[in-house]
Amino acid sequence: MSDQLINPEHRFAKMIKEQAFGDDKELSVLNFGPTHPSTHGVFQNILLMDGERILDADTTIGYIHRAFEKIAEHRTFYQITTLTDRLNYCSAPLNNMAWWMTVEKSLGVEVPKRAQYMRVIVMELARITDHLICNSILGVDLGAYTPFLYVMQYRELAYEIYEEICGARLTTNMGRIGGFERDWSEAAWRKLDEFIEGFPKAWDQLERLFIRNRIFMDRIVGVGAISAEKAINYGFTGPNLRAAGVDYDVRVANPYSSYQDFDFKVPVGSSGDTYDRWCVRAAEIKESLSIIRQARDNMPDGSFHADVPDYYLPPKEEVYTQMEQLIQHFKIVMGEVPVPIAEVYHAVEGANGELGIYLITDGSRAPFRVHFRRPCFIYYQAFPEMIKGGMFSDAVATLSSINVIAGELDA
Repeated sequence: MSDQLINPEHRFAKMIKEQAFGDDKELSVLNFGPTHPSTHGVFQNILLMDGERILDADTTIGYIHRAFEKIAEHRTFYQITTLTDRLNYCSAPLNNMAWWMTVEKSLGVEVPKRAQYMRVIVMELARITDHLICNSILGVDLGAYTPFLYVMQYRELAYEIYEEICGARLTTNMGRIGGFERDWSEAAWRKLDEFIEGFPKAWDQLERLFIRNRIFMDRIVGVGAISAEKAINYGFTGPNLRAAGVDYDVRVANPYSSYQDFDFKVPVGSSGDTYDRWCVRAAEIKESLSIIRQARDNMPDGSFHADVPDYYLPPKEEVYTQMEQLIQHFKIVMGEVPVPIAEVYHAVEGANGELGIYLITDGSRAPFRVHFRRPCFIYYQAFPEMIKGGMFSDAVATLSSINVIAGELDA
């Protein structure tokens, strides 16, 4: 144990010094992070080890410290969208849509059916890319690198669809109050059709490489398990809760953006272990593809945005040629349009669970208070309990399977 890695006043250091576990054990302290290839982000776990077995764990929530909630309270509604990108950056459009729906709820804006279906497509694409990264990276953490490379080409295709829609790929800043900033191009629809056609075959092949692979199963079956009761007590939602056997999905419990129009199943596991989490996400990818197909086939006619001139940016060609539209554009961008006083909470089924936004407006140009319910912040608090008694290699697999995104750990 090195004093550079752990404070000598830390409780683990004292336990070793006092031989709290008896003379027959030779204990050590392992610093897992804050920068480690298997943490996939900047956070730290101090592990008390007996050989390769974890006796105890002490978790540090995060090292990013961006204070994005406080920053949001000094920004206008449109400026806050770029902050939501940096929450779960593996599925940024989901964060964007959650923010716009919260703002629309506070303003009482009714979004056209076509825009709602377009949002569903974007959100399910984001869910697929997030689950694709989680499940394929779990394989990488266990030594299976090839499948990750194989499916990444379809992640790139999904990012090309984002790029056609909004001009960005990873941090998308997508959408507007009431819908989208422009209708989707023919290239966007064509790329979406390519994705729907090609991705299922690639994903089926990845599943066949993993789902009944004896080496893969030996590494993760029974590893990092959490019971349904404990998962609920911690506040788990999303795939990690459903893997423990709890059938809860925000899209079904509190439908939004016309999710009630779609026919899909909610995959549920039983054991709450790493294998069940992998299987639940794999099944959700297929359900998301089904939802995208339904939205594509049944796309309603109408506008891609609501008729809310007080909050929706006017067309660029009018801004360049008409003084009134230039003034309105300036007022919206600078946050000079009065915002009604409201207090709302809106939640969506994010890729990692219930992504909720609590918003209070006081009539000024910026929100009075903003709070993001970040599912990864909740999962990570349960991580020490999930890895105690297991091997260090099990901790790597468990952390990968609960899919903690470091961007959601700091407020």
